Amino acid sequence: MEGSVETQHAYKNDGIVGSASFTHTVTEGQRMVNSSGYAYEVFLSFRGEDTRTGFTSFLYTSMIDAGIRVYKDDKELCEGEEFGPELLQAINQSEISIPIFSKGYASSVWCLKELVQMVECQKTRGQKIMPIFYDVTPSEVRHQTRGYGEAFLSHENKNRYDKETMHQWKAALSAVGTINGWDLHNKTNREEGEIAKTVTHKVFNELKKAYLVVSNNLVSVDHHVDKIMEKIGAHTSETRIVGIHGMGGVGKTTIAKLIYNELSNKYNNCCFLSNIRETSKLKGIYYLQQQLISNILKMKWTDIKNIDEGIEIIKKRLSNKKVLLLLDDVGEKDHMDALVGKHDWFGKGSKVIITTRRKDVIHIPEVD
Repeated sequence: MEGSVETQHAYKNDGIVGSASFTHTVTEGQRMVNSSGYAYEVFLSFRGEDTRTGFTSFLYTSMIDAGIRVYKDDKELCEGEEFGPELLQAINQSEISIPIFSKGYASSVWCLKELVQMVECQKTRGQKIMPIFYDVTPSEVRHQTRGYGEAFLSHENKNRYDKETMHQWKAALSAVGTINGWDLHNKTNREEGEIAKTVTHKVFNELKKAYLVVSNNLVSVDHHVDKIMEKIGAHTSETRIVGIHGMGGVGKTTIAKLIYNELSNKYNNCCFLSNIRETSKLKGIYYLQQQLISNILKMKWTDIKNIDEGIEIIKKRLSNKKVLLLLDDVGEKDHMDALVGKHDWFGKGSKVIITTRRKDVIHIPEVD
């Protein structure tokens, strides 16, 4: 491979790990693994001579600035050199892989080997692949036409790789070529720095879907989860609002988190508001409204002056958004009126989960 992406911890083959704030040494096999079980959040695959100092550099810098852990291998790899196990490990230990398809991508054996490993990780453990079609069309990648077809003719003429290997490379290109990604090929006057920011924003929000932390000490909750999943219509396109009530400490939040985690991968717009009863006392209900609006619209929203204004913004700005919303420990009906209101406050297919100690709070027509 002639490129990939690094993190705040930029692991090099000489064993040095560095970031903007600290430097220390690790030995091979001591790479850090985060709480999700992955060493990296993003693995970037690119052909160095095509995009290293341009688009890939913009994208790498943008992701690092956003605090995303990205694997980047700046070493120039020679054709014929053995595919390094550290590259396989980096792909296996990444949550997302991003291949940047440039004109020369298919001529790089390293890039093709990386792509095969990405597809394998997608099949075996659901790794997400987010392709960027930099200066080729998705069709050219999918069907190996034009420059990609010429690249394979060159591989065949060199007679270094068997038919099965070539078939794997083509199958990987065909598979990833069908994935909806960023098609930059037809963009005119494209500003690559701005495009890199757009990609970073999308990746950041994808990573933000990480599951909520749930206690390991779960006893007999499966029955409750199954019943509530049925009520919330997990497999329907209907908007549903479901309430879970009971005294403090009985596991309402744990069950709600499990349901949220189960559903989160189906939603681009997710929001978890915790400790609503206490937060509203300390900071006010409009602070919670700001959190909700900011999370769904994915932008900082700070100009809500009162609850009524917050309600109007939620109704106008979120009514076309399919959302997954968990409101934890709702204490008053006023909280419901300010944050949920009616089904049409959110887009079709939205699911809202509410936990509360008071049954009367959710004993209203809006709660399914």
